[in-house]
Amino acid sequence: MENKDIDYQKIGLKIGLEIHQQLDTSRKLFCNCPSVLRKDEPDFTIKRKLHAVAGESGEVDAAATYQHSLDKEFVYECYNDSSCLIEYDESPPEIIDSKALEIATHVSLLLNAKIIPLTQIMRKTVVDGSNTSGFQRTVMIARDGFVETSLGRVGIASICLEEDSARVVGDKNQEGKVIVYRLDRLGIPLIEIATEPDITTPKQAKEVALHIGEILRACKVKRGLGTIRQDVNLSVKNGKRIELKGFQDIMNIENAIETEMKRQVGLVHLNKSVSEVRKVFPDGRSEFLRPMPGAARMYPETDLPLLKISREMMDEAKKTLPKTKKELEEELENEGLNKEMISLLLNQGKIEEFKELLKIINKPQLVGKVLLIYPKEIASREKVSLEDVGEILNKDALADVLENLKKGKISEGDLKHVLTKIVKGEEHEKSLESKKEDGETVEEQIMKLVKSKPGLTVNAYMGLVMKDLKGKVTGEEAVEIIKRHASKK
Repeated sequence: MENKDIDYQKIGLKIGLEIHQQLDTSRKLFCNCPSVLRKDEPDFTIKRKLHAVAGESGEVDAAATYQHSLDKEFVYECYNDSSCLIEYDESPPEIIDSKALEIATHVSLLLNAKIIPLTQIMRKTVVDGSNTSGFQRTVMIARDGFVETSLGRVGIASICLEEDSARVVGDKNQEGKVIVYRLDRLGIPLIEIATEPDITTPKQAKEVALHIGEILRACKVKRGLGTIRQDVNLSVKNGKRIELKGFQDIMNIENAIETEMKRQVGLVHLNKSVSEVRKVFPDGRSEFLRPMPGAARMYPETDLPLLKISREMMDEAKKTLPKTKKELEEELENEGLNKEMISLLLNQGKIEEFKELLKIINKPQLVGKVLLIYPKEIASREKVSLEDVGEILNKDALADVLENLKKGKISEGDLKHVLTKIVKGEEHEKSLESKKEDGETVEEQIMKLVKSKPGLTVNAYMGLVMKDLKGKVTGEEAVEIIKRHASKK
């Protein structure tokens, strides 16, 4: 919660965000290794000690010098089928992944940024062990964008495409002198979005982070814990810039900014403000991590040509630009879906499947039930996991059932029963046939019963239905069919 007693303008609070998001591609950014994390045991390890080198300016970066002074050894866990010489820094990189470049272009357009048609791939010195080479490859894709917030426009300084780092899996000794990394994450395409220091309150920082996160989720990015990370740069009047690293939970950002802001004000009063990078803890406190890096850590990547983003590539990106959440909500509402169904489709990432199934039968609410509601109900009733049900009732299986509905082989009231039969292992054709009784579907039989005895309550109809059709329809299905046909009278 924002502290209303604090005058942020008087304190001179300035905030900028850096958001790092993994992109959902099949291969890594500069090699053909798969872009997936591994849980199984590695096949072998390699060891390295890394050294700080001078950047393009001829100076050695202060953060790199500090990391080198810790004198650590690094062990890298590797796999025979998903690691390569490029990852070991024993072979030149390949041309940048085209899919990652397309996604980065989409993000840039959605952030109103100017795409750079000719740009230099750079090396960023990193000697904390997270890269086997001692550097991270990065390239600026766009700049000078913006997002609108409730407190005004916030500039987007740069949008870069870069390699993700290797992930720490443990220490080899108690002193922390030997650190173990795994190479599965190294090289996964990562987009870095840096805002201008236009943010003036903790609440606005959270708003900007959530807004950018929504734009990223509209594009093809990875989901789940660890796939997105936020850093906060902040300063107060007469103070130095501080970088807070590693927000996994965006809900913690306001508290962490408030806590660091108060610390900075205290340091300014004591004339002890120092520019540094700090690690954030869940309670908002932070601790020193390393000195603040500078321009000295950057130098050109000499193994790759300049990156060209042609006018044709930009035009194609505009044609395939994904819709934002707000645009999708409006589109789905126009299709006739209620807000609950829209929320489920967006949260579960089922938009594309929904659109494909809607081409078969143009009944949005029904397609939504078949895709989202019925599988969940079947999983609960049959006591199987929703993941298992989802694998069985995949898009192809649902399409087949809806095709049969369209052809009149089954009725809407039969759908859940047919899907249940398929989940239980019955073949599609047999599950469809099993719904026929003397040439009539269960729904047709219930409809006849309702018409023959008009004016009864739902419970009364239920008693008759369950007596005649016990074992052929569930109570839930029966109520749904009864209400549908009784309401027509």
